[in-house]
Amino acid sequence: MTSVARCTLHVARLAIIASALPLNAQVPAPEAILGFTPGTERRLVEWPALVNYFQQLGAASDRVQFRVLGQTTLGAPFVAVVISSPANMARLEELRAINQRLADPRTVTSSAERERLLRDGRTVVLITSSIHSTEVGAHLAPVVIADRLARGNDAETRRILDETVILLVPSLNPDGVTIVSRWYNQTLGGPAEGTGPPELYHRYVGHDNNRDWYAFTQVETQLTIDSLHNAWRPHIVHDIHQQGAFGSRYFIPPYLDPVEPNVDPLIVAGFGTLGRHMAWTMTGQGKPGVVVDATYDAWTPARAYQHYHGGVRILSETASARLATSIEVPADRLSGGRGFDAGTTSVNFPDPWRGGSWTLANIVDYMASGALALLGHAAEHRATWLHNFVTIGQRAVTGWESWPYAFVIPANQDRARLGRMLGILQRGGVEIRAAGAGFSAGGRTFPAGSWVIVLRQPYAAFAKALLEVQEYPDLRQYPGGPPRPPYDVTAHTLPLLMGVEVVTVQDSIPVLLSAPATLPMPSGVPSARAADRARVGLYQSWTAPMDEGWTRWVFETEGVAYATVRDADMRAGNLRRRFETIVIPQMSANAITRGLGEPYPDSLRGGLGPDGAAQLRRFVEEGGTLVTLDDASAWAIEAFELPVRNVIAGLPSQEFYAPGSIFRMELDTDHALTRGMPASTIAWFENSPTFEVLDADRVRIIGRYPTNPDDVLLSGWVLGPDKVAGRAALVEARVGRGRVIMFGFRPQYRGQTLATYPLLFNAIR
Repeated sequence: MTSVARCTLHVARLAIIASALPLNAQVPAPEAILGFTPGTERRLVEWPALVNYFQQLGAASDRVQFRVLGQTTLGAPFVAVVISSPANMARLEELRAINQRLADPRTVTSSAERERLLRDGRTVVLITSSIHSTEVGAHLAPVVIADRLARGNDAETRRILDETVILLVPSLNPDGVTIVSRWYNQTLGGPAEGTGPPELYHRYVGHDNNRDWYAFTQVETQLTIDSLHNAWRPHIVHDIHQQGAFGSRYFIPPYLDPVEPNVDPLIVAGFGTLGRHMAWTMTGQGKPGVVVDATYDAWTPARAYQHYHGGVRILSETASARLATSIEVPADRLSGGRGFDAGTTSVNFPDPWRGGSWTLANIVDYMASGALALLGHAAEHRATWLHNFVTIGQRAVTGWESWPYAFVIPANQDRARLGRMLGILQRGGVEIRAAGAGFSAGGRTFPAGSWVIVLRQPYAAFAKALLEVQEYPDLRQYPGGPPRPPYDVTAHTLPLLMGVEVVTVQDSIPVLLSAPATLPMPSGVPSARAADRARVGLYQSWTAPMDEGWTRWVFETEGVAYATVRDADMRAGNLRRRFETIVIPQMSANAITRGLGEPYPDSLRGGLGPDGAAQLRRFVEEGGTLVTLDDASAWAIEAFELPVRNVIAGLPSQEFYAPGSIFRMELDTDHALTRGMPASTIAWFENSPTFEVLDADRVRIIGRYPTNPDDVLLSGWVLGPDKVAGRAALVEARVGRGRVIMFGFRPQYRGQTLATYPLLFNAIR
């Protein structure tokens, strides 16, 4: 079958998902509103067109309610639709209230009342999509899912509608839908067709918007948490994604080990059971290439809010094409991944895909089919989902025997950092109480007004996961071999990241505690904008590095005026006339030097190159300050011929490995950069450069790791800490009348490392 014929077949399937389904003719089909069937080759639309579709669907169907939850970062409507049977829609608020009570067993007064709530409640499923905007099938799959549920009159659809309440978010990043679709449509027919846009598809954080589910820095995250997660307490969250083109066609849980240790065992069993059901269903539908127990772990809460709030998170990852342009995948190009081989049948990969054409229609078909299989399970097993949800809540309020009794947070600390950390916990539903008087516990004395988090509450697991130190297991590809990389990072200890003291108390607190306090919520909304006459320049490459976006976000939320500096600005020179300081965020040396290449337009190609490097050197020699973050420091060492060596460069991972951990760093408190800092702080280390100074007359060490290797790691995972022990983490090199300040870490990591913000701000003053 030709690729065109296969695409036509899948588009036909997508019109109704399954053959011969009875349809509700009163509700318009997607093509009547969008002008094409979702999944049609090379057809993408911008966000307003999708909003219009869901608005019209809500107006036409008594099964669908359209809601605007707020505004995105760039001011677009952030929307959701609620889908259920007309009978359930008529009692929607009652169903929401039932689930809120089931989420907290303390509000249920008797077993009879609990049984009534379980009988009257419905399985609540939150489906989120399109957080990563180059995963364009996820722009369109929500349309197919909503269409099936709004127009379908078959028995399976009616059962889903009767037994569940579905909260569907068509995109967690609407701004990115427009950015990517506009770029794709502009480049159709040209050499850049199918490439990613030369800008972050979320204004500040790009792909990292999927790492924000405990820090809550971005407005889209906040809207989703406040208006959907916390308002409804879903039993199941299905997060629809895409992955690379040359592995499996579709991933669903079970996840690989490790699972973060505070996740309730019922949740682990739940995502395993549900994922395997989806895989079984899709394989039965003749969809090859479905894998479980592979690639993705469940360690970090940055991606799995619901695992700490009573429900399961189902991550699905469908293979990609070239945005909306189909690709041909030869069988010999298929590669494996962690836990499977794409060309070999195995127990977790029973029906390999053998290569061929892969289209947008395939992508949307797999996504929608997986979601409908999930909804079928949620409907059929409603009683089990609700019963297990209540059991998880009961365990949380009773408390786990191995857990401490409480965390105590002394009141007399930096208010901004304390407020940010407490605000995160409060947004996550954690009950925070104030001590009515001074008290002693755990060998410490605490003043009145200290904050207490008792780990006998519904979302204690969320608090514990974020407040305790992480001990990531030493996992190897084989005994004595290279480490098995985590999917993301290994540490998320908020007190360390934010520079807040938190004390673990094993026994009860001997003082009267207040009712749960209501604290001001940190908004995370930028308070400043780039200034044309700013004396700080922030380098922005067309390769769109996420760290540049995070740096912009930190500057704007903290009121730091800056101006964006592009490659052409650097190469043009006269930088000293405009700037006192220039910041190059985390980027590889290759990306800084070369930038984008073919097939991008000439106006976007090339990085700093030798001309930009020469102009930056002139800027520093004339008295300017260059600040480089993490890997950008490796570029500076070479470009400026600095007497500094990266001691971990080229080391095999068996000898040294630290994939996102929190290290201890000792500071030279006599240096101006450390003003306002303690003698010992943290460094966010993610396979970062570590410095050996070769000429102490030209380079001064400002921060270094402890000389004892056992003292290096504070939270996470490290192999070979002796390789960095005693080495420099932060240095200042003199060049002419100016200086180069090189951070061997990210002082503004994902907007979380408030502990090291002052080092960055002191560097740019």
